[in-house]
Amino acid sequence: MTALIVGGDRLGNIPQVLNDKGIDDYIHWVGRKKGMRNKTIPTNIDMIIVLYDFIEHNLANIIKKESRSMEVPCIFSKRAGSDLAMKLDACKHCNRCCT
Repeated sequence: MTALIVGGDRLGNIPQVLNDKGIDDYIHWVGRKKGMRNKTIPTNIDMIIVLYDFIEHNLANIIKKESRSMEVPCIFSKRAGSDLAMKLDACKHCNRCCT
């Protein structure tokens, strides 16, 4: 499973959390600069994780809109491994992603 992570200058222990939850590959966009709005979301991803406390506001809205049009699950989380683990577990129970 591949995830696009948007936000956060450094990921800290997030790669370990992803690995524990079965997400073995990820792409990371920092998401702080205006130019990030023009990036194209890769088509080979299974989910999008937005670290909302480290992202430009308009980019968050663009990501949300694009994830809906691509029908890719999108999780909004703080940049804390514990919060992300909780959100991924909740996502797993709703059967939309993280199978």
